[in-house]
Amino acid sequence: MNAMTEAPIAVHPKATAVVTCLVGALAGLMFGLDIGVISGATQFIQHDFGISDRTVEHIVSWMMLGAAAGALVAGWLSSHLGRKRSLIAGSLLFALASIACGLSNSVAMLLFARLGLGVSIGVLTFTAPLYLAEIAPERIRGAMVSLYQLMITIGILIAFLSDTAFSYSGNWHWMLGIIAIPGVLFLLGVLALPDSPRWLMMVGRHDQAMAVLSKLRGDPAVVMREAADIQEQLRIPQRGWHMFLQNRNFRRSVGLGVLLQIMQQLTGMNVMMYYAPRVFGNVGFGLHAQMWGTVIVGVTNVLATFIAIGLVDRWGRKPILYAGFLIMATGLGIVGAMMHIGITTHGQQIFTVAMLLMFITGFAMSAGPLIWILCSEVQPLKGRDFGIGASTFANWIGNFVVGATFLTLLNKFGDANTFWLYAGLNLLFFVFTIWLIPETRGVTLEQIERNLMAGKALRHIGR
Repeated sequence: MNAMTEAPIAVHPKATAVVTCLVGALAGLMFGLDIGVISGATQFIQHDFGISDRTVEHIVSWMMLGAAAGALVAGWLSSHLGRKRSLIAGSLLFALASIACGLSNSVAMLLFARLGLGVSIGVLTFTAPLYLAEIAPERIRGAMVSLYQLMITIGILIAFLSDTAFSYSGNWHWMLGIIAIPGVLFLLGVLALPDSPRWLMMVGRHDQAMAVLSKLRGDPAVVMREAADIQEQLRIPQRGWHMFLQNRNFRRSVGLGVLLQIMQQLTGMNVMMYYAPRVFGNVGFGLHAQMWGTVIVGVTNVLATFIAIGLVDRWGRKPILYAGFLIMATGLGIVGAMMHIGITTHGQQIFTVAMLLMFITGFAMSAGPLIWILCSEVQPLKGRDFGIGASTFANWIGNFVVGATFLTLLNKFGDANTFWLYAGLNLLFFVFTIWLIPETRGVTLEQIERNLMAGKALRHIGR
């Protein structure tokens, strides 16, 4: 036998783990594509169907309503079917719903297709970070979960680029339908992923769990230690609902998680994600300039996310949130002032766009990624699933409210007053950060839990 064919090429366990995590993180790309794709399509949909702004708001926001429903069932799915099968179900529904969006020939069909797309996103956004946290080696766990957040911003940018390309023909069917292609590719990638070793142990499949850990970690000592840690964690039952009813301190942490997610949504960021062309149109740009403006928004969103990744463990959570809320309030306040004065020259247009991009930067470097980090840190171990589930549900409900009201606010209160409203909310969130939000940098989850259960003020549980 030829020596070159005697043995297969060995794949290093670290490389296997990284590739597995990369494929899992692509769920964030699906999320980003879904957020971004509707932005460029709404004006063409509105023209073709001859519908009102209120109906456009429904088309945009029904996705978030579906995502809230998907997030509610995702915990049951990931527990009973497993993380991998949940990802398969979510990606399959994503592909089918994307095709249905592209084929829609009525508002009703588009609404229900968007609702199905939302359910898929709700399942994926719950399951993917959970899967990544359970698959990734400890040394790169933070980086891999951060990569998921980065993939969301990249997905938004790709969707904006795709929308811009199709805007020259005005074909919104292709804008919405083409994201089925990455959905199918993601589905094929998920089929090749291993099951989560933690879930395998949860359902009593110990030998399979050890086999997966061996493939991902390589070192037998590391495998045995991690398996022992998983078994120790599984001895601590999740009692979230009972804790919520019986423990005042746990209700405080759940309330804080819900508040954090509502704050994130009411910054106004998703106004730009869903209605960027409309905003650029109100600033005075023509159709194609509006579309390219959305691309610039996407690029800024991606690049500014690296600021958070680089600074969150150096500066801490609260200083970055302080800076972010002030930057967002300033940017939106100036945009409102420019719209109140009247934007008549090209220089005024460019300045207004610069202020919008300053707002995007403020969000992407602060409230975007940091809210998710804090929501996972402030929940005690026995109630973590319940607490994170409640805050995730609140995120989608807040997202729905923003998507379903922005055009109405513009029409009833005017451009300037609407942007001033969001600027004022960001100033309010700056105060909330001082008053309620703890600094958790460098503090163990166990210490945060002890402080919470001892009844310390929420802003002090990170001490």
